[in-house]
Amino acid sequence: MRLAFMGSPDFAVPALRAIHGAGHTIAAVYCQPARPAGRGQAVRRCAVHAVADELGLPVRTPARLRTDPEAQAAFAALDLDVAVVAAYGLILPQAMLDAPRRGCLNIHGSLLPRWRGAAPIHAAVLAGDAETGITIMQMDAGLDTGAMLLRQSVPITAETTTAHLHDLLADIGAKLVVEALASPPNPVPQPQDGATYAPKLTREDGRIDWNAPAEAIDRRVRAFDPWPGTFTLLGGSLLKVLAVRPVQGDGPAGTVLDNRLTVACGSGAVTLTRVQLAGRAALDGEAFLRGHPVSAGSVLGQ
Repeated sequence: MRLAFMGSPDFAVPALRAIHGAGHTIAAVYCQPARPAGRGQAVRRCAVHAVADELGLPVRTPARLRTDPEAQAAFAALDLDVAVVAAYGLILPQAMLDAPRRGCLNIHGSLLPRWRGAAPIHAAVLAGDAETGITIMQMDAGLDTGAMLLRQSVPITAETTTAHLHDLLADIGAKLVVEALASPPNPVPQPQDGATYAPKLTREDGRIDWNAPAEAIDRRVRAFDPWPGTFTLLGGSLLKVLAVRPVQGDGPAGTVLDNRLTVACGSGAVTLTRVQLAGRAALDGEAFLRGHPVSAGSVLGQ
């Protein structure tokens, strides 16, 4: 089958490798342009671009699509059977959705219609959902509203992080999209009820509100691992909170209750089990306290 692959981050890499390994003709790989990244702001290719170069596939990196008729015409000229989209980062105009003979398939990281939008994996953990999964969807003009082709669910436990789910769902998405290409399933419209939206995240979303219940703070830490991360202030310095454990405890929200970094929440408490000061190494809570004593009664977030 002749197709285009459209994706940018690590999440899309297993699907690209699986499609290539299945023997399909990948006429072009579309991904985000190389951009400055890291402390040195060196220009870096995205993960999909790097793998496409490794596989010897032609890469296109248009900065925009909806207002670029030349990019749309170049896509149509590929004479595609189908396009596969996975976390690409640009919205496809209707002309591009219609260009491939079988349209465009999307690998979405949730059990649609729950968690349409940009950050479905984070949203499922943050909300305390019991499960999430992958949906292979026939794309239409709406935001993740197209008919469903294949779905597979996975459980979310009290220890699940977005980092764990990301890798697991990326592999499941790769498997399912190869199945969908090999034997096209009958499309099933999404249910009218139960749709929720997962907006794009910012770094500020990681700020811990100690007035929230302990369970909600635990979910936030796990949901935002590894990005955007969660943080608070300790004596005016930014403290990254990498892992916590809900425990019993009571006191004014944000107050350190003991010498083990147990912090009172709006209800209950959490022990900070792994933390990191800005510019320093990540440490378990006990190791951190040996070098940075924090006395009971200290207040975080100020």
